[in-house]
Amino acid sequence: MSTEKRAPLDRKRVADTALKLLNEVGLDGLSLRVIARELDVKAPALYWHFKDKQALLDEMATEMYRRMVAGAALDPDDTWQERLLKANRGLRAALLGYRDGAKVYSGSRFTGTDHAREMEENLRLFTAAGFSLAEAARAASTAHAYTIGFVTEEQGVRPMPDERREGYDIEERARLLADFPLSAAVGQEIFQGYDEGFEEGLALVIAGIEARYRPSL
Repeated sequence: MSTEKRAPLDRKRVADTALKLLNEVGLDGLSLRVIARELDVKAPALYWHFKDKQALLDEMATEMYRRMVAGAALDPDDTWQERLLKANRGLRAALLGYRDGAKVYSGSRFTGTDHAREMEENLRLFTAAGFSLAEAARAASTAHAYTIGFVTEEQGVRPMPDERREGYDIEERARLLADFPLSAAVGQEIFQGYDEGFEEGLALVIAGIEARYRPSL
């Protein structure tokens, strides 16, 4: 008889397994039954920890956040612009590490208070720069929503960085839209060069925040 002991079945172990499987099967293929099979337990055992798939997604998003900020230190000398750049670049990089990462993260509710320290520091930085609390919240959430939306669209074309979905061939698209030359040409801008496109869009968001709220320097 084997005496090997398995790690206890807890929320973190289930979430870790789910995130590993996510890259293999995607969000649509991820189910409590699939996770249970990977853990070599019966599916009902998972319901002690998660009442449904959304509860699991909440824990997965929380674990994604923990991994994203692990070991990272906030620079107290950052300007608010630098903080927005760093935070959203880091978020995009983290989401791209998982198939359907943006879909999992979007709309999920953090299951703990891990995010509160960073949120508090960011709000303190923004309000010290002259934003009202409401303006700080709107600025941060707008940049966050931009990043989530950008990565969602990016992963619709490239589920993983080394993959590209069928149907997104730029030259074939241009041929199909030959009667609409501007629409044909813009495919080069929309469906490739994602790193450059993300940076340009984020710069536009920050410029808009500056123009709208004009915080003190």
